Order: sequence, then C-alpha cells, then structure tokens
Amino acid sequence: MVDSQYYLPNDIGISALDCRVAFRLLSPKEQMYAHYLSRASWYGGLIVLIQTSPESANIYVLLQKIFRLQAPQQLEAAATAAGLSTEEYQAFLVYAAGLYANMGNYKSFGDTKFIPNLPKEKFKALVWESLAFKQSPGDMETLWGCCCEPLYSLEDKQKQLGLGEKGISAYFSGNCCLEDAEFAQKFLDSKNLSAYNTRLFKTEIDGKRCYEVRLASAEKDNCAVEGKSEVCCGKHEFEDSVFSVKRGDYAFLMEKVCQNLEKAKDYAANENQKRMLEEYIRSFTCGSVEAHKEGSRYWIKDKGPIVESYIGFIESYRDPFGSRGEFEGFVAVVNKAMSARFAQLVSSAEVLLPELPWPPAFEKDIFLKPDFTSLDVLTFAGSGIPAGINIPNYDDIRQTEGFKNVSLGNVLAVAYATQKDKLTFLEENDKDLYIKWKGPSFEVQVGLHELLGHGSGKLFVQDDKGKYNFDQTAVRNPETGELISSWYKGSETWDSKFSTIASSYEECRAECVGLYLCLNKQVLSIFGHEGEDAEEVVYVNWLNMVRAGLLGLEFYTPESKSWRQAHMQARFVILRVLLEAGEGLVGLRECTGADGRPDAVITLDRSKIYTVGKSAIQRFLCKLQVHKSTADVEGGRALYEGYSAVTADGTHNFLRLRETVLLRKEARKMFVQANTYIKGDAVELVEYEGSAAGLIQSFVERFPDDAEEVEAQLREMTCMDSSCWC
Repeated sequence: MVDSQYYLPNDIGISALDCRVAFRLLSPKEQMYAHYLSRASWYGGLIVLIQTSPESANIYVLLQKIFRLQAPQQLEAAATAAGLSTEEYQAFLVYAAGLYANMGNYKSFGDTKFIPNLPKEKFKALVWESLAFKQSPGDMETLWGCCCEPLYSLEDKQKQLGLGEKGISAYFSGNCCLEDAEFAQKFLDSKNLSAYNTRLFKTEIDGKRCYEVRLASAEKDNCAVEGKSEVCCGKHEFEDSVFSVKRGDYAFLMEKVCQNLEKAKDYAANENQKRMLEEYIRSFTCGSVEAHKEGSRYWIKDKGPIVESYIGFIESYRDPFGSRGEFEGFVAVVNKAMSARFAQLVSSAEVLLPELPWPPAFEKDIFLKPDFTSLDVLTFAGSGIPAGINIPNYDDIRQTEGFKNVSLGNVLAVAYATQKDKLTFLEENDKDLYIKWKGPSFEVQVGLHELLGHGSGKLFVQDDKGKYNFDQTAVRNPETGELISSWYKGSETWDSKFSTIASSYEECRAECVGLYLCLNKQVLSIFGHEGEDAEEVVYVNWLNMVRAGLLGLEFYTPESKSWRQAHMQARFVILRVLLEAGEGLVGLRECTGADGRPDAVITLDRSKIYTVGKSAIQRFLCKLQVHKSTADVEGGRALYEGYSAVTADGTHNFLRLRETVLLRKEARKMFVQANTYIKGDAVELVEYEGSAAGLIQSFVERFPDDAEEVEAQLREMTCMDSSCWC
C-alpha cells in the first residue's frame, strides 16, 4: 500500500475559474493585450516542468500525445480494452490533471511527489492501447522508457523536493549539496549577479570543482547586456574553483515568451506598459535580472490598469536554497467593487503602520502607497495559484520605490469553500461559524498580510559606497536597548542572507501582521464588518490560523527534519507561539474520532484574543522584525527554527499529531483555466468544465499552432541534461 500522501484522490476538488464576465467587459484592444500576455505566460509556464524534476517534461509530453488524439471521453474505451476499471481510469485522469495543474509531478503546495493511483502495468497497458501508440509505437515506447521508472519511484530522495540527500531539485545538478549552493551564492554576490533566473550544474575536471551557472534567456550567444559595464558571461576563477556563466537556459521557451510580449506591446494602454514590456523582453532575451527590475519599476508606475499582469522568475519557495525564482506569469482583470475596499485600506496604511509593535526607526522612512486591487484571474501559468500576491520581490525596489498588492477574487471564491463533513479538528459548535465567516475573515487576512505585512518594515543597509540608510549612532535594538551592531552590506539581500528560512520567515511575519491588525476596529470597518459581525471575523481569523498551524504538520518531513511549504511552516510557528502563551488561549487535545481512528480538536478562547493573544503576537512580531531589519541571521534562525521544531517532547506530541493530520487530510483543490484564441479581429474566450477531463482538455487546446514543436523542444532540453541526475 502506497502512503496516501503520494497520490491524488479520485474525488479531489477541481473547480473552473470563472472569468467570463470580467473578460467580456474588456474593450477589444484590452482583450488583445490580455490574449498575448496570456500566450507569453503559458509558454513561460512550461519552464516550470524543467525546473521541477528531471522527468516532469517527459511525462507531460507523453500525456499530451495521448490526449491530443483522444479526448478523455474517447480514451475511456481504450482504457476498458486495456483492462482498467472505472476507478483506475479516473485515477489516470486525476494524475494527468494533477501533472498539468502543478506543472510537474511534485505538488506545488508541499513539494511532495505524487504518483498515479493505479498499477504501473495498467498505466502501461493504457499507453499501448492508445491511438498515439498505434500511430507512433517506436516514439511512444521511447517516451515511456524515459519516464516509467521515475513516474512511480518513491525512493526516499525522490519523495520530495530538496537539495543533496534531502530530495530532488532541478535547479541544481544531482551532485550539488547545500555547501555548493552557499559557495555559488558567494560567487554570484562577488559578481553582483542575481540567482533569480539561474540554475547550477557541477562537474569535476582534473580534481577541480567546476560550476556552470545558466541564465534563462532566448539568446544563446554571450551578448553584452545594455547598460552593464561588466559582462559576467564566460569563465571565472573563484577561490579553488572555476565558474562558467552561460546564457540560453530554456532558450526556445524564452523566445516564445518574448515574441508574444512583443505582440502585446501593440495593444498596451500607456507608455508605462510599453516600457515595462520592452524591459521584460530585454531581460528574457539576454538573461538580465537588472532589466527585469527596470520593467518592474514601470510596472509599479502603471497604476490601476484594467488588465493587470506580471511575468518572470518570481517566487523562490521551491528552490531548496531559497534564491532561485520559479517562472510564473499571470493576467487578470480588475474587480472594481472589491478594489475600492483595498484602496481604502491603502489610504489608511499610514495610520495603521505606527500600530505595529516596533520602533519608528524600524519602519520605512516613507510608506510608498501601492496599488492594491482585487483581480479575477484569466491566466495564471506556473505551478499553482495563490490567493494574494505582493510583488516585486526585489527588496531594493520595495524599500525605496514601492510595490503592488493583488488579491485574486475568483480564486478566493472557490479555493476556500469548505463542506462541513470534511471540516477537521474543530469542535462542532465552531464548524457552522467557521464555514460562514472563513471567506470574509480570509479576505481581511489576505489584505493585511499582503499590504501591511509584506509592505512594512525597514532593512538597515550600508551600500557599496559605505553610505548608511539609518543613523548608526542612534538606532537601538528594542530587545536589548543597545545600538544595533549588524546590517546588510553591499549586494547582500534578505533572500541571499537568510537563504533557506527567508521565504517562510517572511510569510510568518506577514501572517502575524494580519492577526495583529485584524484586531483594529478601523480595519474591520473598511471591509464592512461592524459590531458582532466584526468580532466573528476576528475569532474565525484567529481560529483559522491555529487550525492551519495544525494542518501544517502535513508539510513536515520527519526523516530530513525539513519543512516543504513556507506558509504552512509559518502557521505552525504561530500555533506554537500561541500555545506557549498559555492561560487557556489555545487548546489542543488528541482524541478518538467517531470512526474509531485517532483525531484531534483545537480550540480558541475568544475572550483572551485581545489580551493574551495580542500580547504574544506583539512580542513575537517585534523579534521577527528586529532580526530581519538588522540582518541578524544567527538570532533570526535560532528563533524561527526553535519554533519550527516538530518533536514528540513537551506538552504536545507533534510527531504523533502529524500522523493524525495525514490520516484526515483533504487534498488541495485544482483549477481549470480558460483559453483565448484570435478569430478574425476578435478574441474568443473558451472555458472548460471543472473536472479532470476539463483540466486535461484545456491543456490539450492550449498550444494549437505549435504543440508538437514545443514538445520536441521540451524533450530535447530534458535529454540534454538527463545525465546530471543519474
């Protein structure tokens, strides 16, 4: 029996993202703009297959070839002929849908591998029975041979993403370990090169370590990047090793992205959008993160666009070292009614920021009012779809030039709907309340988390010229009362300095800001909650957080003592902080469920949220900010890893509770997205049903003009590096 965490259940929730009304409200020009941005995003999204695992792209191609000739309904007869039961065929469809939705065979949320929930010989029999196999038996057999072993393998190292012996990562060749990642970061820092759009490959020649740093770019030649005095491409001696910096990673796909961004430019609404796209094209052509930063600056200046988008190597959650960005691209349409509430929150930010529990010197000198909009997603290409985003992730831009926040309204509408009979770990009298107020409370939490969580706090920096952005003779550590003694120097960034814990630590800080400020009556009023309703929103927001902390145990791997999901680690840390606060604020007890199996119940004393709870979050949040502001990696790591520890000791046996959580876990929902096509002078929107078959069909129809060329290129890219993970 395979552990259920390694396959997707047949009844997994699959919902269509509804954007019909939002799309139809766009003008023909805006629809064209959205269409070409979507095309760029979908082509770029395929890069995630290459970034996720060595086998993901081959599995994708195998499935595409099967479904292109036979839609799921037509393939069913072949499945029956191959001896699959109805349940086994559904498991095959769910696996395929999961691979498309996660852009690879590892879950985007949790980084665990998932394998087909049907016997390997049945999967093979279906491939052999398919029309694709009958038409091209040699090619299909070769493809099957490339991916059949890793498709089902659950060797310890292959169970999750990770570095070295801890897991699989296609950001690094298989022989790299944490020390290599740290050493490469030192080299990149010395050349003032960002790791965001890179991968690292290690070889040994004549006993000397040789590293290849690959930059994602359409250009394969080592062209000079405009505006940069030093061209870093080429060979560099560094300490006892040789680094070779090369362009051209994912070149075919990067070229496709650039071609579509070029077409989108013709339909840009203003000069900022045009300049933004020009810089993105420059970035993706030559592999320059500086150009992407420049594009992001124009993006920030493009206030309140009707069609909002962002594209590039953005989030570093899935790089085990925490520095390399996964490709994503989204296109969305503004929801004006909900955006008005967020605009009001932005207007109140300068009043709310001083409420945060750190001294004024630890806050940004000027709060740069961002755009904060609610969007209905048309396209979100990548490994998964979040509920809210705060970007860009470049700290030097965020600190001095600003950022944007988005809340994804049509994702929130379907992602967090919960059925009472599937609601775990709550007392019966909390369940109805939770279902009623989960949506409204999460909307408040997302707003605060993105705007005032990620948008707050200052980093103390001494730049390359020795200039400080703070008064080192006056700024004191509120924890010790002494002058601060550490800060960021030169090209050091939050990600490069805090590396492996940076993402989760920052998510924890933002979640704490949400919990802390949702107690503010003004905030609740902005979202339309007054009186008793406002109190219910606060209660359910805090209750949801402590329950999420318990659910987070699913994403912890005891064997490697590592966390696989930044947000869930953050929520577990908050649960630990609130349990430690004592005085009966949070209760967590193990019990036996009605089904006779192990269960647990988590409770929250609402009368103590504003006293015991607020005080605990206040103290913890201040510590998080001080370590972050002062680049105190040692102190920050000790604090965060202490609360992140999952043990059997103490009041709660969290290792045993993890088994209970796994026993009762509910699979994360998958989303079906629409496609757009140009018909004559107009753009047509095609939507699909919210099912595994609908999700599959949406991908089969996603690349109507060049699917076979795209697949051939994916195979070539995979084949070129296959020896790096043997």
